[in-house]
Amino acid sequence: MELCPCVKNILLLDFEGKRVAAKYFCDDWPTNGAKEAFEKAVFNKTQKTNARSEVEVTMLENNIVVYKFVQDLHFFVTGGEEENEVILATVLQGFFDAVGLLLRGNVEKREALEYLDLILLCIDEIVDGGIILETDANVIVGKVASHSTVAEGLSEQTFSQALATAREHLARSLLK
Repeated sequence: MELCPCVKNILLLDFEGKRVAAKYFCDDWPTNGAKEAFEKAVFNKTQKTNARSEVEVTMLENNIVVYKFVQDLHFFVTGGEEENEVILATVLQGFFDAVGLLLRGNVEKREALEYLDLILLCIDEIVDGGIILETDANVIVGKVASHSTVAEGLSEQTFSQALATAREHLARSLLK
């Protein structure tokens, strides 16, 4: 048993189960084919559920998978069977909310592909080598926005406008 919780992967799949973004933090899936097979298995196991309002949890291949769907995107976080589901769900919610903020609430595949660099930076700010660094969406977006290449992507909003939008989104999520 490890002392700190670890994430095995973070996945963002489309409504057909195809990879939009993915980052693996362990060697459980050593080849790209193994990764694709795992993604297909995760998608097939979860596609019939309605994980649109709350985070759902399932077991697959001795792994805990937490997931949530919005529009045509499916968000997944995987941990080992000994991991705490609540911690994994917190990671997922942080990723989900940060992506929502970065895409200005327009969370759909087309937007996600357009801002894929921001989503990948987002994953890097949340988890490094499987170790959870941050789960607060506002902090994650702030760190992503601090990168120079991101400033161009967020040029329509000032940083203070982005923070105001983030606060608004957080307030709405707390009222649910």
